Amino acid sequence: MDTGNWSQVTEFIILGFPHLQGVQIYLFLLLLLIYLMTVLGNLLIFLVVCLDSRLHTPMYHFVSTLSFSELGYTAATIPKMLANLLSEKKTISFSGCLLQIYFFHSLGATECYLLTAMAYDRYLAICRPLHYPTLMTPILCAEIAIGCWLGGLAGPVVEISLISRLPFCGPNRIQHVFCDFPPVLSLACTDTSINVLVDFVINSCKILATFLLILCSYVQIICTVLRIPSAAGKRKAISTCASHLTVVLIFYGSILFMYVRLKKSYSLDYDQALAVVYSVLTPFLNPFIYSLRNKEIKEAVRRQLKRIGILA
Repeated sequence: MDTGNWSQVTEFIILGFPHLQGVQIYLFLLLLLIYLMTVLGNLLIFLVVCLDSRLHTPMYHFVSTLSFSELGYTAATIPKMLANLLSEKKTISFSGCLLQIYFFHSLGATECYLLTAMAYDRYLAICRPLHYPTLMTPILCAEIAIGCWLGGLAGPVVEISLISRLPFCGPNRIQHVFCDFPPVLSLACTDTSINVLVDFVINSCKILATFLLILCSYVQIICTVLRIPSAAGKRKAISTCASHLTVVLIFYGSILFMYVRLKKSYSLDYDQALAVVYSVLTPFLNPFIYSLRNKEIKEAVRRQLKRIGILA
């Protein structure tokens, strides 16, 4: 192909929700409300865990770290989605698009690793309770959290490097709600088979490996719970895992179908629906799942509200 006639694309147009043109303002208000509640909910959990000494345990250390990562995860996409809903010129620069992809995927990978660490923490607490205090030390918790962040930030570097070298010379309309690898790759003016394969391998290793580790942890946990003689003991053990397992099922249920597939073509409506689930709804639901189902967090919120004089 003659590269001399190529005119490099400098910006993309994000189509967003083309079938909902008549209700853009209502969609904007709904998304804004969800985003504000997501930020407030995750920020509340993060601050309560940091301020309340009774929650300074490994499990809540990971919960607060997950809530903090959710703040960045949603900030990578939702503000731009909100701006595009009100703007007629729904553009994003080429470098801005790559940055959005990078932060969205790096923070998404961080969440995968944190959910895996939380599953390992629950495995130790239930399957090896006598050794738990000596195994899951504060230093180890900090090291695991740092490792999750570093692994997540390094994750998309290869994919971003490869896509940044592709020529984009023709269509610049991204048929998605934000910049992501599949819709951007479909606009390249050259064969992207290598990119698709690299993307598939990296996502498969990252997503499937962490999901299988979580699954193995829960198989061990279930086997241990079934051996607990009392019904009360079983309920207590299950209750400590219910919130985490709910988040895992919602998060992995959508990203497995979205990213672990070896093809370049995709259904617009199908992918947009999945994107809304894992980029908007999952971070929105997490604070409710961890707070409404957790007595200790609810009590800690009450204590902090009383301390600052909001509650009597």
